[in-house]
Amino acid sequence: MIPEHASWTAEFVRLVLGPLLRGGSPASTPGIGAAARKQASGFERWVLPPPRRMQTTESVWAGVPVSVVRETGTKNERQILFLHGGGYAVGSPALYRHITWRFAEAAGACVVTPDYRLAPEHPFPAALDDAHAAWIACLAAGADPPRSAFVGDSAGGGLALALALKLRDEGGALPGAIAAISPWTDLAVTGASARPGSSDPMLNANDLAAIAAQYLAGADPRAPYVSPLYGDSKGLPATLIQVGSDEILVDDSVRMANRMREAGCDVTLELWPRMPHVWHAFAPLLPESGRAIARVGAFIREKAAGAATYIN
Repeated sequence: MIPEHASWTAEFVRLVLGPLLRGGSPASTPGIGAAARKQASGFERWVLPPPRRMQTTESVWAGVPVSVVRETGTKNERQILFLHGGGYAVGSPALYRHITWRFAEAAGACVVTPDYRLAPEHPFPAALDDAHAAWIACLAAGADPPRSAFVGDSAGGGLALALALKLRDEGGALPGAIAAISPWTDLAVTGASARPGSSDPMLNANDLAAIAAQYLAGADPRAPYVSPLYGDSKGLPATLIQVGSDEILVDDSVRMANRMREAGCDVTLELWPRMPHVWHAFAPLLPESGRAIARVGAFIREKAAGAATYIN
């Protein structure tokens, strides 16, 4: 169940740890790509590796570097394409290795995380193209769409929904489920919760337009493959959206869920009290992190339930 109140550790993250991290985030220096990535890469050395029971393999699929995580000694009947966040400008599979294995365990899945190209050097549609190529490579490796899921956080959550729209429009194979965590679905930045001057422990609304601009490079911020909020959601897979109640991106989640509901989609919106942006990344510090990841895993086990196949 979603807790009614935030834990004391969550309040610590909100008041102390979150602002410290935000001070070194890309949001603190809008428009910077390489410098922000250098800062983010410094955090990689502090990321705890997965436990020994989890196997991590680095490879290149269809020209896209990927990290593949699976539990050894078990048959991973499901597959997850995980798309990391970072405003389309920072982030890497290595930075997320402390939680991708947790999604693998929770869902009983093999998790493939593409190291997609980043802005400003590689603006839209580079990230979408790489995510699409990685998904096609997953299928070629044996992934079964009904037993697969897209999972993404922040910009990666928006990218997961955008990829689903693209596949739907092109008649491509869709996964059985999508889990979007604190997704950025509106790069036009029109949500009331993201009005100028707003902030949360992890993000500052005044920075969003500049971060979006370096990814857009002149593209329409209301194009559905950029901002899935503006697309027709009809026919998208069962979707779970998790977001903290006080995030500046909470309206991106609420409005996206409403649009999907109006289109007849199976969508579940979870508002977690006072959670910071993508609180899942604070596992095992926050008890809410483990609970939220467990809920994602349970959702995927329920919705991605086709005939069993195994990725090579």
